[in-house]
Amino acid sequence: MELYQGRPQDTSGRLDKEIRVYDLLDRLGIPYQRTDHAAAGTMEDCQEVDRVLDVVICKNLFLCNRQKTRFYLLMMPGDKPFHTKDLSAQINSARLSFAEAEFMEAYLDITPGAVSIMGLMNDADNRVQLLIDRPVAESTLLGCHPCVNTSSLRLRTEDVLGKFLPAVHHTPIIVDLPE
Repeated sequence: MELYQGRPQDTSGRLDKEIRVYDLLDRLGIPYQRTDHAAAGTMEDCQEVDRVLDVVICKNLFLCNRQKTRFYLLMMPGDKPFHTKDLSAQINSARLSFAEAEFMEAYLDITPGAVSIMGLMNDADNRVQLLIDRPVAESTLLGCHPCVNTSSLRLRTEDVLGKFLPAVHHTPIIVDLPE
């Protein structure tokens, strides 16, 4: 596994949604490094990717309320346990659960195993609220998938917060999840 600067030279065989991520990052002037790898659908699969990127890839959880009327994308450190009660009180949304893949595909154009902040570029109607655990928001670098789980990116957190999110019209809520 190697680390490359920017987009792949040859984009044949890559999905359009992945290429759209590179197009947007390039248009926004956001530098990034990329590595290509076998499908990484679990946090365990991401351990080697973490080593190559030299960054901890976030655990990205796609959540919803019981009525399935409010949807959330939670970014948190991959090694931190998640308990819904710790988050529910902070965002005033009781009974959070994992949202079905159909909503993930409809709102973010991503599938399970490829959940990523980059999917917010496809949420033009702002159906998904971004939640970021404070350690992720305060990190220098973050890793994420470009809407597919066969590549991973390393970006500066300040570029994601200061350039990417404003460009896709999403404002994060910073949360504090216990260890």
